[in-house]
Amino acid sequence: MPSARLLNYSAARVAPVLRGVTVRRGRRADARGFLRLLTSLAVFEKLEPPTQPARRRILGDIFVSRRLRLLLAVHGGRPVGYALYYFTYSSFLAKPTLYLEDLFVDAKHRGLGVGGALLARCAKEAVAAGCGRMEWSVLNWNTKAARFYEELGARRLSDWSVYRMDSAAISELARRPSGP
Repeated sequence: MPSARLLNYSAARVAPVLRGVTVRRGRRADARGFLRLLTSLAVFEKLEPPTQPARRRILGDIFVSRRLRLLLAVHGGRPVGYALYYFTYSSFLAKPTLYLEDLFVDAKHRGLGVGGALLARCAKEAVAAGCGRMEWSVLNWNTKAARFYEELGARRLSDWSVYRMDSAAISELARRPSGP
C-alpha cells in the first residue's frame, strides 16, 4: 500500500490558508455539500459518481456507524473541500494508521492552502489517535497532487503495489474451501 509520512509542514512550501476557511468535522447537515464534492471528485478522477444506494451507504458509514471520518473545509458557509479517512493497523509498528481515502478541494479553491489545512488536520487526528503513520493512494496521472504531497514531506513508496478485488472476485474466493 502506498505510504507517506507528513513532515515539516511549512507555509514556505505551500500556500497560506485562504482567509475565512475553517476545517471541522462533518455534520449530518453537511450531507448535501459533501455529496456535491464527492461527485466532483468522481468527475475529476474520470469515474462514475456514486449511485443513490451508494450515497446512502456512505452517509450511513460517516454519520451512523462512524466507520468513516469526515473533515470539511468550509468557506463562506459552504464546503469547499473534504478529507475522508479511517483507521487501519500496522502490525509491525503495532500502532494504528490513518488511511486517507479521499482528499478533495473544489477547483476554485485549489492552490489557496485548503488541501494543506485538511492534511494538517488529518495529521492532528493521527497524532491524537496514536498513529504511527498516515497512508493514501494517488492516481499516477495526478502529478500535481503527488508534488503537493511531497512538498508536505510525504514520500512515494516504490516497493509496494496496490491490489484490488472487486465484489465478483471476493464472492468467487469466498466460495473456496477455507478449512474446518
